[in-house]
Amino acid sequence: MKIRLLLLMIASYSCTQAQTPAVFTSSDSAMQRAYEWAGGMVRHYQGNPADPVGPWYEAALPSRMAFCMRDVAHQTIGATIYGLAKENRNMIGAFARHISAKKDWCSYWEINKYGKPAPEDYRNDTAFWYNLNANFDILSACWRLYQWTGDTSYITDPVLVNFFEKTANEYIRQWTLQSDSLLTRPLHPNASSPFNQQDNFHVCRGLPSYVENVADLKMGVDLIATIYRGLLSYAAILKARGNAVKAAQLAQTAARYQQQIEEVWWNEQQARYYTWYNSNGKFGNGEGAVFLLWFDALKDSARSRATIAQLTAGTWNVETTSYLPVILFKQGYWQKASEYILQLTDPGTPRREYPEVSFAVLEAIVRGLMGIEPDAVAKRITTLYRAKSGSRASIKNLRVLHTTIAVNHAPQETVLRNTGKNAFLWKAAFAGEYHTIRINNIIMPARHEVDNNGNMISYVEVMAKGNKTLDAKIGK
Repeated sequence: MKIRLLLLMIASYSCTQAQTPAVFTSSDSAMQRAYEWAGGMVRHYQGNPADPVGPWYEAALPSRMAFCMRDVAHQTIGATIYGLAKENRNMIGAFARHISAKKDWCSYWEINKYGKPAPEDYRNDTAFWYNLNANFDILSACWRLYQWTGDTSYITDPVLVNFFEKTANEYIRQWTLQSDSLLTRPLHPNASSPFNQQDNFHVCRGLPSYVENVADLKMGVDLIATIYRGLLSYAAILKARGNAVKAAQLAQTAARYQQQIEEVWWNEQQARYYTWYNSNGKFGNGEGAVFLLWFDALKDSARSRATIAQLTAGTWNVETTSYLPVILFKQGYWQKASEYILQLTDPGTPRREYPEVSFAVLEAIVRGLMGIEPDAVAKRITTLYRAKSGSRASIKNLRVLHTTIAVNHAPQETVLRNTGKNAFLWKAAFAGEYHTIRINNIIMPARHEVDNNGNMISYVEVMAKGNKTLDAKIGK
């Protein structure tokens, strides 16, 4: 593995010249090393833009030199932080272009650097591996990318719009994924004829979960959560494009999936959600609960806290673990989130070289630790330092909302510089309850909110004009 890493880093040197990545520094040396390791791995996994597939990065088992739909959907923000915007657009576009009626509105689960479906997962249009979460996950990723970058192509490009429409309509019908059919659908809705029970390309052509080790799986709760978030994302896209009526209708449809999670999948006796349902009519537990939080599919705060307790008490594969830091930062478990970042980047962690890990660490540090959250609809960027007391951290050359920003966090102070031209609304937030916040020595009354773990957040909002620096302070 070490030899291969070195060779690929040398071979891809010319691919790292396109965009400058965001630069993170911290007084916490362990967190600094974590970011540097993750950035080096992301750079290593950047593909050659001259490859037949175009600009790309690895998002699958490294030996395949390919990218799969699940991993891309989860790596896009980390990729954006490290300057791989062209790669994101190209790869997501490739998935969207390859949906077809012959594949029952699936795409290619995995595409290699030659622009072909990876042979490890595809034989022909009737025999291939496909996790049904994939379409909805990519749809949700497009909305997140728009919110982060402000790039309207993610919500208006005709190829993507066709993908959204087919996913929200034909795909759901073809795979019997309506909210009232989740437990009664056929085990293999679009089975090949003849059907070979020993052939994974037949049995797994339409797996109803990202969890692949449950026999005769009829439904996974993670798929329901993914559908919910995917449809809600498309509703947001439609609203942003001015179609409020259709958006409202789709949001109502999405809500029915969330209702199913709460009414059918909650195990009151064990105070946890079931994660799978099989063809024998049996519910069970295993991997998968993490996606209830990843896709923000839980409305009951007590149940979400119980799910967090279950996840943090368990031992999971490195893919599942890589999702935890961002989730825990958002939910208010800041110290635990930081611990997971250091665990994921520890040299002794098995399979830490899996691509999702390094991309997830970049996202967790920038979105989670630094609390930087762009919102293209509101034209707003939030900052909230979630690090241990007394530490400092900064990031520069971070591209968001068609501009570039630098953020410096110190105890009781955040300095934001808009180094680009486009103005935005800055939500300057601090942990704790404060009555006022100073912006460039102008005292402003603070507003307040509470996260899911009870942390009080104080904030003000102020316009950040182009090429301007703002200094937010709390205290007297």
